[in-house]
Amino acid sequence: MEPQRPSRTAWGAARHRAMHQIVEGGRIFRDPLAVAILGGVGEAEDEGLVFEKDDEPGAKMLRFFIAARSAHAEAKLAEAVERRGASQLVVLGAGFDTFACRNPFGDALRVFEVDHPATQAWKRERLAAMEIEPPRWPTFAGVDFERESFAEALVRAGFDPQRRSFVFWLGVSMYLSPAAIDATLAAVAGWPGGGEIVFDYAEPQHDGMSEQGKAARAALQARVAAVGEPMIGWLEPEALHARLAALGYRAVEDLAGIDLAERFLGPEIAAAARAARAAGQRRGGGHVLFART
Repeated sequence: MEPQRPSRTAWGAARHRAMHQIVEGGRIFRDPLAVAILGGVGEAEDEGLVFEKDDEPGAKMLRFFIAARSAHAEAKLAEAVERRGASQLVVLGAGFDTFACRNPFGDALRVFEVDHPATQAWKRERLAAMEIEPPRWPTFAGVDFERESFAEALVRAGFDPQRRSFVFWLGVSMYLSPAAIDATLAAVAGWPGGGEIVFDYAEPQHDGMSEQGKAARAALQARVAAVGEPMIGWLEPEALHARLAALGYRAVEDLAGIDLAERFLGPEIAAAARAARAAGQRRGGGHVLFART
């Protein structure tokens, strides 16, 4: 990413969350601040960050995936807070996520956001413009994931690894090297108080993917590469699950696109997803995975 600009992909993801509120009424993921954090969806157009029409199939697919991963992450967080006493949330590569400003758990859950300083600077400006008071802001920890240890930055910001903690890591892994991905997962697994994480990842392309899925992926790869944020972190599910087990994670739940459709969309679309699975289509594309130690 460009050193003095916010992540273009983070801004693009935020715009998809905002458009989900406008186009689908937040059917899958309700975020009343999603439009405001951008200063309105037209702001993204001014920045040259709109890559395709919002009603095109590729845009709809990506918008659904982004909404579903956020809804799933927040549901898993609620479970961790209420059942297992998680008291810290770390949002890795937070971008323009608004959970800290909507935090329903109040003082019971401290929210840390880890991201590139340039993205955080823009976000601080937006929060101030929205007149959101600092007590509702997250605790910011600036870091370059490829060059610095996010764990050290967190501790400097006041994070306590002795307390059970939850991690949102959404829309990040596919832009990192395999070594950086592994280091992040190992760091969370090493927290003495226990760690839980929801993250999304992308499989390498394979023959079982639909032609529509292949075309959408190729278009997305071209767009993000053009803004200096190429997708380089591809993960095979079987190898990833084995690595998570070796790191000490358990209760792994890995949802592929078909699983997300079954969970978050209506019965007609869910039935079509099941038919595709029965026809032998491999799980592929994007996944959303939950794991805990």
